[in-house]
Amino acid sequence: MKLQIYDNIEAFGDDTLEVLLENEVQNNLPISFITSKAKLDRSNWFLATIKDNSGGVLLTAACTPPFNLVGYLTRNKPNDAAVKLLSDEIKAMGIKLPGVLAESTFARSFAEAHVGKNGFESHMTANIMQLDEVNDLEKMPGQMREIDGSDLYYIPYWMRAFREECRIETYSIGEEEKRIKLHTGTHFVWQDFIPMSQAGTERKTINGAGVGYVYTPPFYRGMGYATALVAELSQLLLDRGNKFCFLFADANNPISCGIYRKIGYVDRCVTEQLDFIV
Repeated sequence: MKLQIYDNIEAFGDDTLEVLLENEVQNNLPISFITSKAKLDRSNWFLATIKDNSGGVLLTAACTPPFNLVGYLTRNKPNDAAVKLLSDEIKAMGIKLPGVLAESTFARSFAEAHVGKNGFESHMTANIMQLDEVNDLEKMPGQMREIDGSDLYYIPYWMRAFREECRIETYSIGEEEKRIKLHTGTHFVWQDFIPMSQAGTERKTINGAGVGYVYTPPFYRGMGYATALVAELSQLLLDRGNKFCFLFADANNPISCGIYRKIGYVDRCVTEQLDFIV
């Protein structure tokens, strides 16, 4: 068993993509690294596999600083020796990790090997959910529409609130406005006289498309707007040729998980983000 480091994303993809696609929804993040057409500076990325003596991939790992390590044990088969080898090699290379984001069992196994049982804390536990077909739902008043320039007076504030509620990296309102892509078919609202809820498309995999940024201002929650919007957006993504849609849902929020299951999403994997505190 040995660790292999990659200095380019193409070689990494050649060795790992087939393995990652066996659990495509679970591995949406590393697959997006491999398939992205964006011109990114990858010079400081950590890309690695651990292979058995026959060259089979046992573990895939990637880190795009300043973000967490993303890892996958092939077919989610536990392998303490591979996890320990990965941790030891990362320490030997002097790489400082802020945490790990992975399937819950692997995430905790790696965290314990890397910083000890008291060296990390759970930031978030999420269900990765997949939809192949949208269920029939009661029609809601209003309609989905793509955002345009007239929405910029409030959408950056919704995005900021979404990030704060999800406990993910936040940006200034000005930066949020710069990051919003108009007229690209990626950001939508449900409008019933006025905008009530937002959702958008996130990363793509080979066969699927992600749904994210789901946010409804508190005053309009519980009225079905987010349900209607996510259902219609999911259908749009299927109509665009995607075989399935996927999303992350807070595992500790039964309301949002229940909404997604009502639409037709099913649980595929429980992931956990663990922050290293030592």
